[in-house]
Amino acid sequence: MKLRLLAVGQKMPQWVEQGFGEYAKRLPSDCSIELVEIAPGHRGKNTSKDKAMQQEADALRKAIRPQDHVVALDVKGASWTTAQLASQLENWRMQGGDIALLVGGPDGMTPEVLALARQRWSLSALTLPHPLVRVLVAEQLYRAWSILQGHPYHK
Repeated sequence: MKLRLLAVGQKMPQWVEQGFGEYAKRLPSDCSIELVEIAPGHRGKNTSKDKAMQQEADALRKAIRPQDHVVALDVKGASWTTAQLASQLENWRMQGGDIALLVGGPDGMTPEVLALARQRWSLSALTLPHPLVRVLVAEQLYRAWSILQGHPYHK
């Protein structure tokens, strides 16, 4: 199984790349995570937010592969404990396919993109900065994997 984090946004600070990279390298090849950066839609004085969101939606749809199990990170999604995430990770591994985790842009995701998701996952009721979400997702997936392996990291 390969985890693919499809995240709107580019040119992240170095600490984001380092943080994500640290947890990505800890995961084994049979549960690896890859970051796919999606260019944000153009936002300007004369551009509507809806047009920018549609650009992001088109790019996200292109990045999703037909066999992917799509999980949208959405504030209205299910809030999982770390143990529940470990259970989800095990279920995803048993399905045998790859997982596409979607992170929208500053205005979220269009209803059409959300409709592609088989699951919706809420990291928090708080609004989190998009760069931090990348690191947090990678760390939590590593933590969930460590639980499944009986590794002491989670303790």
